[in-house]
Amino acid sequence: MAQCVQSVQELVQDSFVPMVAVLCSGQAEAVTRRNNLTFAQLLRPFCRITSEGHIRDPNNQLQVVKNLRICVNNVVTSASTPSGNLSPARRRRLNEVVLSCQPQEGAVSATVTAGDYDLSFNATTPWFEAYRENFLQSMPASDHEFLNHYLACLLVVSSSETVPVEQFLKLSQEQHRIQHSGEYTKPKWFIPNTLKYYVLLHDVSEGDEQKADSVYEDMKQRYGPQGCYLLKMNSRTLPAEQNEQIPDPWSQYLHRNDLQSQDQLEDVPSAVSSSADENDVSAAEDHGSAETGGEANRLEDHPLQLDSVSSSGSLQALGAAHAEAKKPARETDSASGGHGACLTLNDHDHIRQFIQEFTSRGLLPHIEKNIRQLNDQLVSRKGLSRSLFTATKKWFGGGKAPEKGVSEPKSTLGLLYPPEAPELQIRKMADLCFLVQHYELAYSCYHTAKKDFLSDQAMLYAAGALEMAAVSAFLQAGAPRPYPAHYMDTAIQTYRDVCRNMVLAERCALLSAEILKSQGKYSEAATLLIKMTSEDSDLRSALLLEQAAHCFINMRTRMLRKFAFHMILAGHRFSKAGQKRHALRCYCQAMQVYKGRSWSLAEDHINFTIGRQSFTLGQPEKAVAAFKQILVNDSRQTATQQGAFLREYLYVYKSVISRSEVNLPQLPLPCIHSSATRVYFGHERRLAEGEKQAATHVSLDQEYDPDLAAMWCKLEEQLAAAANRGVVPPNFQPSQCYLNSQTDNLHHPLAVVEEPIIVEVMFRNPLKVPLSLSCLSLLWRFQHESERTEDSSGEFITNEGTLAQEASQGDNVVTTETIPDFHLGPEETKMARLRLLPHRTGQLNIVGVVYDLAAASSGDTAADGHQKSEVMVVRGKQDLKIQGPRLNQTKEDKMFVRHGPDLRLDPIITPPMALMEVFFLQFPTALLCGEIRKAYVEFCNVSGVTLCGLRVASTHPDFFTFGSQATTPVTPLSPNSAENCSAYKTIATPPGSSGASETLVSAEDFSPLSNVVDIPINGGILHPGESTQLPLWLRGPDQEGVHEINFLFYYESPEKGTKISHRVLRHTVFICGSRSLSVQASACCSSVPPQRGPDEDGGTLVFIDVENINTSEAGVREFHIVQVSSSSQRWRLHKCINPAKENDCKLSSRERAKLCFRATPCQPPATSDAVKLFTFADLNLGNERIVSSATPCGDFFFRCRWSSESRQVEASSARTSSGARNSSLAAAEDKRCDVAHMVKKCNELDLNLIVIWKAYVVEDNKQLILEGQLHVALQTVGKEATSLTPKEEAQEMVLLKFKSDLPPPAVLPSAELYRLVKTNMHYPETCTHAFKHNSICVVPVSLVLSNCCWTQVDVVVDLRHKTISSEASEVHSAFTWVGQSRYTLQLSPRQVTRLTLRACFVQPGVYNLNTPRVLANLAEQGASETSQQSRAAEQSPALIIINNDSA
Repeated sequence: MAQCVQSVQELVQDSFVPMVAVLCSGQAEAVTRRNNLTFAQLLRPFCRITSEGHIRDPNNQLQVVKNLRICVNNVVTSASTPSGNLSPARRRRLNEVVLSCQPQEGAVSATVTAGDYDLSFNATTPWFEAYRENFLQSMPASDHEFLNHYLACLLVVSSSETVPVEQFLKLSQEQHRIQHSGEYTKPKWFIPNTLKYYVLLHDVSEGDEQKADSVYEDMKQRYGPQGCYLLKMNSRTLPAEQNEQIPDPWSQYLHRNDLQSQDQLEDVPSAVSSSADENDVSAAEDHGSAETGGEANRLEDHPLQLDSVSSSGSLQALGAAHAEAKKPARETDSASGGHGACLTLNDHDHIRQFIQEFTSRGLLPHIEKNIRQLNDQLVSRKGLSRSLFTATKKWFGGGKAPEKGVSEPKSTLGLLYPPEAPELQIRKMADLCFLVQHYELAYSCYHTAKKDFLSDQAMLYAAGALEMAAVSAFLQAGAPRPYPAHYMDTAIQTYRDVCRNMVLAERCALLSAEILKSQGKYSEAATLLIKMTSEDSDLRSALLLEQAAHCFINMRTRMLRKFAFHMILAGHRFSKAGQKRHALRCYCQAMQVYKGRSWSLAEDHINFTIGRQSFTLGQPEKAVAAFKQILVNDSRQTATQQGAFLREYLYVYKSVISRSEVNLPQLPLPCIHSSATRVYFGHERRLAEGEKQAATHVSLDQEYDPDLAAMWCKLEEQLAAAANRGVVPPNFQPSQCYLNSQTDNLHHPLAVVEEPIIVEVMFRNPLKVPLSLSCLSLLWRFQHESERTEDSSGEFITNEGTLAQEASQGDNVVTTETIPDFHLGPEETKMARLRLLPHRTGQLNIVGVVYDLAAASSGDTAADGHQKSEVMVVRGKQDLKIQGPRLNQTKEDKMFVRHGPDLRLDPIITPPMALMEVFFLQFPTALLCGEIRKAYVEFCNVSGVTLCGLRVASTHPDFFTFGSQATTPVTPLSPNSAENCSAYKTIATPPGSSGASETLVSAEDFSPLSNVVDIPINGGILHPGESTQLPLWLRGPDQEGVHEINFLFYYESPEKGTKISHRVLRHTVFICGSRSLSVQASACCSSVPPQRGPDEDGGTLVFIDVENINTSEAGVREFHIVQVSSSSQRWRLHKCINPAKENDCKLSSRERAKLCFRATPCQPPATSDAVKLFTFADLNLGNERIVSSATPCGDFFFRCRWSSESRQVEASSARTSSGARNSSLAAAEDKRCDVAHMVKKCNELDLNLIVIWKAYVVEDNKQLILEGQLHVALQTVGKEATSLTPKEEAQEMVLLKFKSDLPPPAVLPSAELYRLVKTNMHYPETCTHAFKHNSICVVPVSLVLSNCCWTQVDVVVDLRHKTISSEASEVHSAFTWVGQSRYTLQLSPRQVTRLTLRACFVQPGVYNLNTPRVLANLAEQGASETSQQSRAAEQSPALIIINNDSA
């Protein structure tokens, strides 16, 4: 239970106090009414005795009475029959007491940490304490106990009476008549001889003080000085002084007096049910809120049952009911003005002294006297041999049975005793002792009475005796006996089940729970409180369930889920009782336990209830937050229930929007994945126009590939360097027209004015019901460039206000595109592309999206369309907040979680920039290997700015050429006129000519050999709106398959110093390469003697083997070898010496032809710079000669040669960059390599062959002629070369064991590193071991190392290496090498050595022993050089089978 202000002892003592009645004359009431109080109300704040009182028990022992409080009430008579339930008036009053006591804002809250829970809840529950105090102090008087019976009566007469003594006599007679006439059942009196105390009330401001003194002297003569008192009051003269502040202690006590007065005035029970009475208070609570009326109090029948879709209790219906019937606020019952206006502080002291005198000189002696009398009667009746505690009823009634109740059957209440019954006398004595704090004697009497009542089956009396016996045992000083909790349990069960008296059962439960809590027995207290919940009173059940929840959380082992569950039950009962604020508080506290714990259904119920209660109480913001949680979280509710949630949410949200019209509110639906937002700058790609194929560029439909992005960035760097004299500009930033979560977003992107910005936003509908979005657009903020440069915090222009009003005032700055309808299906994720068109330069910030949200129709619309008109639509926004990448650079970044900026939605709008579009005509999608095809490319300037500096870079620079102006043949410039023309420059040759035609060409005559190619447009510039077409020659790749070829076009504006220095345009094509011819060539020295002829001096024979490897792909019938050309700086083809004497060489599928040519050295150069010239020699096999030195043949030759050399340079630099050699060792190595270098020079040939072919293809009953060329580079005499590029897989297969990081040493030019050391393993194939007897099996293995070279080799064997080959992963690998794990040795030339290893196995299986790593290094290179090391390549597994010997 929650913490209480009072201790348990104080609570019990204040619950049972002596009752004093008041009878006042008319003039006495008039005197007190001047203070806006009755006489009983006047005394109530002073009814606690601060000093100690004393009485003597029957054994003449002095008993101290501490902190005694008395209860003073006016006498109100009633003849109604007492009931076991509270009257409707008392119920309403208790409900109002709870309602008026609400938790204060900022009140002290308790924080509980249990596990990973951190709960905050109210440390105290003042509403429960107020309820309990009012309930216990307003207990109706009952016949089975005397605690609430009046012990004394104050007779109050004013001194202004003519004859005050006569008034005292009348009041005395009136009291006697009320008590003894039998006309009234209320009030009840403790003993027949009630104490009468005579009070003379004197008004100091108006009365005659001398007369009052004389009357008081007469009263002392008549009633004795201990039976009367003169009370002087109203000493203040009116009006009161302004500076004097008199306290008002009566306000906090008035409602209690009203409670008792209302109950006493209720003679006839109301026909209204108790739950209805409790709910009447909801009108007062709902005043000023969003809901009143009977509809507001209809809640679920079960606390975990949610409203159905067709529920009439929806918030929309409740709001309509509230608009129709709104009750006024309840008027306050208290009269205007303060209390005690005529009293001074001295008057307060007089009243306090009067109570002190009455208690000490009147009440306590009267109680002491009655205790003695009752004790004497009991002792005299039972005799000296019997003690008080073993008396039986034969001494009192002589064996006469008690009277049976007339109106109550024995099965319910048992018997009714007459007032003079001995059992009641014992109970009366016990009650007197209890009231004066003599708990030991009271317990003895209660215990004795309990036995008598139980023997007579008087269950109501027995339950009362059990209850008070337990309380007396608890209150005894020193706790001589333990608290008998079973007494209380029996009493509660008897009250509730047998007597049907829930009031007494509730009182018993409240007291017992507090006592159990004080003893730390929270579990027993919670069980007791839960048992007391019932359907007859929602308020009582709610309060007790809440206290039970506090018991669960105050246990030593906190039971948080039980706390939350019972808080929900308490909130449900509070709601049924009309206590909506308390219900909301309970649900909010329970939410702390269920939130984020995957209790989705419970969370939905709690949030739904919080939302409805908050809206009912006029807190729509809290209602919106609660409903938002239901919709945002992944709910397990059905689609029907989610639809109901959504409609409730929209209704609440609309009420919030109507209150705040300044800014658009935030909407929770649909969910936006901000990190998945993609931004595209520029116009979307134009589709193909007829035969024109537009450049692919970048599109939002493409998936982002980081590797491709890095490739494009590398190409752009090459283009920027080419435009800047070979150096990349220091402020270079790659162009980013497409941004997403994987791109570099640390810098502001650049957009161009009058070019669209496309933002792709990902929406997700978490619900199972469709959502309908309308008027969807982007929300932006813009700052002009002038304002941004002067002050970064200048004024912004935003479209939020215009969008809220659906206006278009910001279109002159930025045009915002609106999507009229955007539909999201159940649990659907969908992308929306929203566009902006900036018209001015400056800073643009895209801050969110704005839209109208509605629940989409489910198809149940009636024929008349009424349902469509009821669709709730709200307008709101959602921010696009993108979290940047995690920073991990500095120490602080690594210690803390820090994120960098993500500026993809914050572009800078720049002035107009040139914009180019590229189209391709007759661009093929499939080519034969080496095929030459002519296409056309068109460049269009679609902007209003001139462009220049047009360049292109490609990943395959040998795939295309624009030709060179010096060697380009005169060919048709339009695609239509070039249908049947050859791509080559051809010359007719006379028949019979067999010699080669030679041409000297410089490589500089062709375009620069690099990845970047300047596009030769006329004048180098392209004016606005202008377009031009250029021919483009293509050559099929040398390898078959699908090839991805990327082009990056680069262009600039003539104006320098702009923020965007250049722009690029991407294009990607896929070319399917098919097989054509395979050319293999070799050269050998000619055997012809030198004297045979001058033309054949020093000749070399060149053999060319040509094979048709095409498998009739693309409809190719046959190939014709039309010409063989050579290009070299040293050699040339002289003539064809083919023995067949057939000039035209035709090859069908899988046919092979062999050609033989004689090559001779080139003539000595005539100029000094002729060494840079290439000699092109053409040997045509037909009637026309193709000029190989012209475009496109010469272009593709030089580009393929340059690409091949670039690849070789990159490979060699990769090998040599891994380590630097020692200078002295390098010098020694150079000396050793001189001889080998001279031999290599003699065998070098450096002759490049160009085989030109034609293929005849039948397509659509039309014969086409395809042309192509293949290149073969003969480098060395005696070494065969081929036109096919070797595949990477074949290169890896050559390295069988070792892979060198550096080229082999010069002393062994023909040796390969993988041949330095060979390894072999010797081991038994199978081994049988008894693992049952010995868990470890050790197998010896021999590793043989052989030095295959004629120099010393350093070898390292590392047994710690684990293989990761695919073959090894298929066998068991759970074994280890034991013994020495690393061997370092030196092998002499041709030496063979053996290492003995031991493999350890712990279980049978198949194992791969080929796990050691062998590293070899030439001893001459030094042990420190790691670049010459070679690691053993992956070998086939060395498998061993380990068997288990089960015997």
